[in-house]
Amino acid sequence: MTNKHFISPEKLTFERIEEILENKYQLGLSEESKSLIQKCKDYLDQTIAKSTKPIYGITTGFGSLCKISIPEADLSQLQSNLVMSHACSIGNIIPKDVIRLMLLLKAHALSLGKSGVQLITVERIIDMYNMDVLPVVRELGSLGASGDLAPLANLFLPLFGEGEVIYKEEIRPAKEVLKELNWKPIKLGAKEGLALLNGTQFMSSHAVYTLLKAFQLVKYADIIGTISLEGYDGRIDPFLAPIHEARPHSGQIETARNIRKLLEGSELIQKEKKNVQDPYSFRCMPQVHGASKDAIAYVAKVVETEINSVTDNPTIFVDEDMIISGGNFHGQPLALSLDFLAIAMAELGSISERRTYRLISGDRDLAEFLITNSGLNSGFMIPQYAAASIVSQNKQLCTPCSVDSIPSSNEQEDHVSMGGNAATKSLRVAENVERILAIELMNAAQAVDLRRPGKSSPFIEDFLAQFRTVVSFNEFDRVMYKDIDASIAFLKEGRFVAEESLI
Repeated sequence: MTNKHFISPEKLTFERIEEILENKYQLGLSEESKSLIQKCKDYLDQTIAKSTKPIYGITTGFGSLCKISIPEADLSQLQSNLVMSHACSIGNIIPKDVIRLMLLLKAHALSLGKSGVQLITVERIIDMYNMDVLPVVRELGSLGASGDLAPLANLFLPLFGEGEVIYKEEIRPAKEVLKELNWKPIKLGAKEGLALLNGTQFMSSHAVYTLLKAFQLVKYADIIGTISLEGYDGRIDPFLAPIHEARPHSGQIETARNIRKLLEGSELIQKEKKNVQDPYSFRCMPQVHGASKDAIAYVAKVVETEINSVTDNPTIFVDEDMIISGGNFHGQPLALSLDFLAIAMAELGSISERRTYRLISGDRDLAEFLITNSGLNSGFMIPQYAAASIVSQNKQLCTPCSVDSIPSSNEQEDHVSMGGNAATKSLRVAENVERILAIELMNAAQAVDLRRPGKSSPFIEDFLAQFRTVVSFNEFDRVMYKDIDASIAFLKEGRFVAEESLI
């Protein structure tokens, strides 16, 4: 039986979204949402019919053209023109799961019954998701202010047979695929194009996708950092509970507890230590990893609010008999949060690279560059270069987007969030952190193996045994990029990390 998620006013959570994506759920509309959508559409039609005053974006032009009234006979063409003229996203095609999330999150927002769209429009968006007809959306073009206008326009061109879609792994004209599936093009109703384009689903979909990756990477940072600690012959003292209870930031407490738990049963950590203190990159893992965790938790709270909100404009309040033109499309909450997310993730990569450097430096009875017969062999010298290069790129990417603003639409839209750029760069940073951690794991596993026959904890030994099925111990120089790629793939798989293993 096919798993199915029924869109309703019930809040979407990260856990539910991950379940929908991972298990390839089909989508459906609840009866409650169908009723809300139809009720709002009926109210809008009645209001247009009896209104003698212009209503922004419904009987007027858009942006600085809001002063121009549009005849009733042209209202549908007005909406189609809006979508076509605004479809200006350019550059690389965004990840398929982000496109799927855009469809899901827009359908969810429209289902709240405050946008005035046709029921058939929302149903077609759901059909596109279910049949994996993915509109071609590109990464550049959103100012993150009047919503994500350009990418959302590209997302919805296929509703009426324009634009391109990815279908069965091919990029094809939407018109062809609609014909193949016997789908009639949707004729947009009044306000409908505006409801589709106004909204923050490009930003918020990237945010959800990046956060789902971040939730996994913060666990990996603790695990891989702990393996490095073992390889470096580090001390347990900085992770003992009393010191963290004296400075009780929740992420710090969680990280120290994780590391203590990961080390339970380790012979290596119990050995008498020659060194009375470890470098910050080891000793301060609770403080650094923990701060990033707290930042990620804050961003997740903002994003969860956003994905369960109405972010198009104007907003229709049927029970209050009001249509209000406001600014819920403005991406500032997301722009600031996504900049924060990028910084928090980058710091996990920064401290990871420092641990990698320490492991290859020849300290604490480890072979220089973690290889025997060094000189003839360069060993792990250059993977650290690669990690350093990526860390540097992350620092450059972390220049905040949200402090920038370029006026648009003849100064009508005179302050924008640049949240679209914050969204795409935060994903790039997260992907880079995954690469940096994968390089650290290679080095940490080599260091632990050089300390044999000593053993780490059962958890770490099991983790390393699985890692060694894809990346073997490095005795002599070999082509290293293949090991790096295999290590990254190992982290991407990620299913072997038991949730209960970390609190």
